[in-house]
Amino acid sequence: MNFFWLDANAFVKRYIVENGTPLINYLFTHVSLEKMFCLLEGVGEIISVIVRIRNRGEITTEGFNHAKQLFDDEIIHRDKVKLMLPTENQITASWELIDQHSINSTDAILLQCALDRTHELRANGDNLVLVSSDKRLMRAAMIEGLFTFNPEIDNQASLDALIDPP
Repeated sequence: MNFFWLDANAFVKRYIVENGTPLINYLFTHVSLEKMFCLLEGVGEIISVIVRIRNRGEITTEGFNHAKQLFDDEIIHRDKVKLMLPTENQITASWELIDQHSINSTDAILLQCALDRTHELRANGDNLVLVSSDKRLMRAAMIEGLFTFNPEIDNQASLDALIDPP
């Protein structure tokens, strides 16, 4: 069974219509929230992106309120998506990933946490898929041996294969 770790830009596609939104919506309708992970710090990033889009006038106040309410209902108040808080050891281990892969510190922390969770899941015969459209993060994740899905360039058939692996 595969679990899915979404970064903030992947989660935003659920609440703001943009390239990749249909596949993220498909993921949400075919995978239970209990099989999804998000870095706790990513929650603030998701909120800030939604606010920034509103402030730029790219969505109406009604659209903003709807996006924020859906986010609150699905993520903040449901307690089903696993919001992962990195440990001090994960944070310090992530510093090496910054240099190795030329990624920012938040992406390095996310990657380190995802790698650690992957090792735990694989011990039980499960796996983890990192979902993002961040090219550097995705490249680093693939080099580190993670399964990846980019909703902006991958297709539904590849997502189906990850949702229901053979």
